[in-house]
Amino acid sequence: MKTAQHNSTDWEQSPERSNMLMLRTMTWISLRLGRSAGRVVLHLIVAYFLLFSPASRTGSRAYLTRILQRPVRWSDMYHHFFSFASTIHDRIYLLNQRFDLFQIEAHGEKAMLASLASGQGLFLIGAHMGSFEVIRALGRKHSGMKIAIVMYEENARKLNQMLAAINPAAQQDVIGLGKIDSMLKINAYLHQGALVGMLGDRTFGNDVMRPVTLLGSPANLPLGPFRMAAILRRPVFFMVGLYLGKNRYEIHFEKLADFSEIPQGQRQQEIERTMTRYAELLEKYCRRSPYNWFNFFDFWRAATPIAGMPETRID
Repeated sequence: MKTAQHNSTDWEQSPERSNMLMLRTMTWISLRLGRSAGRVVLHLIVAYFLLFSPASRTGSRAYLTRILQRPVRWSDMYHHFFSFASTIHDRIYLLNQRFDLFQIEAHGEKAMLASLASGQGLFLIGAHMGSFEVIRALGRKHSGMKIAIVMYEENARKLNQMLAAINPAAQQDVIGLGKIDSMLKINAYLHQGALVGMLGDRTFGNDVMRPVTLLGSPANLPLGPFRMAAILRRPVFFMVGLYLGKNRYEIHFEKLADFSEIPQGQRQQEIERTMTRYAELLEKYCRRSPYNWFNFFDFWRAATPIAGMPETRID
């Protein structure tokens, strides 16, 4: 099977001005007037972007049609947009350590902590689903826990700019990919026993794409996050922080693989199995909380038909 190489797509070429504007507006309101006032204004912001962001609206409708398996109403898309906006809004408070504002339940935490107890760190591979920021609540619960987020350099730069406005101390948790020393930095965090988080459902670089089955059709996933875990020989957990409405979140951890236990000759097959399992878990939580996957583009476009795992060197 030929591996799908990353190609530019409309959603990547379009600057995410709407997201940046939404975040800046909510930051100003929320830090001055409080969360309740911010959520009132949030409805107006969501209505605006639902009406004037046709590409995102089209992507939302396409995804919701698949997951809901019925005609999609405007109220469904509004719910989808509002869930997304709520997690962005809550990021302001989570980054400022205001965990007292939220009810956060964790599931599968014991298995993840047992794996972390080795002291060699592990990877958390999430998705653009719910909030990745809620994992910071675990850092408060377990003193000394280190958490680092990995993303491509341009996105890391933009995020650091936003974090600087919200909470400058949070900048140290972001590792940018695309530099010579990126892998060295990631490895250093792991050797400190850190949780290193990545998102496995999109790519912004020239990553090789691997087709998997998701919601009944082929979809491309980036090979990079899974290949990195194999190269650095670390355990990998799926992580999602579902937004349940109001101030409630639910964190789930599920083990994907432990590459420290896989012989080198079997790692390619384990990458294949891990990516398939990741897609299964992504679908599982999409069905559990359909408005939590913030898929606002055609995720299934131009996916390669599935025929087998591409040859991938990891030595």
